[in-house]
Amino acid sequence: SSGLGPPPPAADPLPRRFGAPSRPPVAAAMAPRLRAAPGRQFLAALALPGLVSAIDNGLGLTPPMGWRSWNLYGSNVNQTLIMRIMDGMVSKKRVVDGSPTSLCDLGYCDVGLDDAWQKCGGGEEGYNYHDAEGRPVVNTKLFPDMSAMTAHAHSLGLTAGWYGNNCICSESKKPTQSMYEQDVHFLTEVFKFDAVKLDGCGKQYDLDLWSELINKTGRKVMIENCHWGQTVPTESWCPWNFFRTSGDVRASYGSVVGNLLTTVQWAQKGLSRPGCWGYPDMLEVGCLHGPGGKADVGLSPVETRSHFGAWCIVSSPLTLSHDVNNDTVMDQIWPIIANKEAIAVNQAWAGHSGSPFKQASSNVVLDDYVMVLNGEVTPHTDSVPTWQYFYKPVGSGEIAVLLMNHDAHPQHLVLDYSDVPGLDVNGDVEARDIWNHRDLGTSSSFQAEVASHDSVFLLLRPAAKQGDGALFM
Repeated sequence: SSGLGPPPPAADPLPRRFGAPSRPPVAAAMAPRLRAAPGRQFLAALALPGLVSAIDNGLGLTPPMGWRSWNLYGSNVNQTLIMRIMDGMVSKKRVVDGSPTSLCDLGYCDVGLDDAWQKCGGGEEGYNYHDAEGRPVVNTKLFPDMSAMTAHAHSLGLTAGWYGNNCICSESKKPTQSMYEQDVHFLTEVFKFDAVKLDGCGKQYDLDLWSELINKTGRKVMIENCHWGQTVPTESWCPWNFFRTSGDVRASYGSVVGNLLTTVQWAQKGLSRPGCWGYPDMLEVGCLHGPGGKADVGLSPVETRSHFGAWCIVSSPLTLSHDVNNDTVMDQIWPIIANKEAIAVNQAWAGHSGSPFKQASSNVVLDDYVMVLNGEVTPHTDSVPTWQYFYKPVGSGEIAVLLMNHDAHPQHLVLDYSDVPGLDVNGDVEARDIWNHRDLGTSSSFQAEVASHDSVFLLLRPAAKQGDGALFM
């Protein structure tokens, strides 16, 4: 059972912490930073259903959407490349519902620079990329004018994200207070970034301090906790806007499913919520042979939409990481990433972030069932069900459901609507096919032949309900 309603009779119970990876040596070296209470008083309650507290910056009340550089460029990144991506994010070369539409029009409006902006070896007093005063040292050959880069984003109506606690030439010496202060000063006052990803490689792990210093500046900055599931929220503590539940994902179906399942425990505990979203890493949609090289085998078209639908159904932030200026790639994935009905499910909030509710009794071992922690490939430890059903309430009695076939062969999948948690089935249910944008009529169940690694994405509501709903129109 998902722990969120009575278990359906045909379903096997979900294992506790289902899909959570065993701790690899690199993670074991980092003591888990699960905190019982905030160390500093800067949290404020937000008046949203199901939300206890989150960082008081007013950001991330819906899952953040945007783009980040690592999967495309890795360490081979520079200012010109990032600015070209910014231009691509506002390009209206493609249409949605007959209207020229950009990625930003759809909600993907943040462009984030990942690692490799720093000048390795440019530091002082034993630091790799901080000077004696704690100031970050930028590689100006690659990034001659960070302020101009963020100004370009702002001129296009975009926000710009930075990256800290870097992995490449990471700082191994204990950080000083001035390092945190200077990093925040350059983040907010000098370069004027709007978001920051704080990785798990260096020594600047204090997210309370990061958040307190950022808040004091008065600049609203979206904070990503990228500690690979080692620093996690409690009901009353979450000094960031979204947090990694896993190591790095790779462009393979096994890695996608492995990372997806690390979100389950946070949904079941109610700890993935507005202002504090669980995040199984960037989208691998349109990615091939990225930083993982041959390990990034790429996703087939059906795997691509299953990946996107899975991130939508669990309320994950939607961070693109492909080449938005590659017309071949964009034409292939545009129907998926521009599916406004799928995005609407992702952005909705009705008290639960989305989790499995029913699964097969038989299991399958997926190829590439791995994640990456600090460059080390780490296998997930469990096999997975051959099929699995996820649900997410979206408001007004409507429920989104994703049926996933993890098996290597097609499967005939059947869903009795009475098994869907929270769905009023006192009568028939009206169903809509999100992938194909069509109404399926009313019935008491759904069944379909689903190809290997493909999915069915449905929006359900009681047929007796008339008029517009939360997502039904």
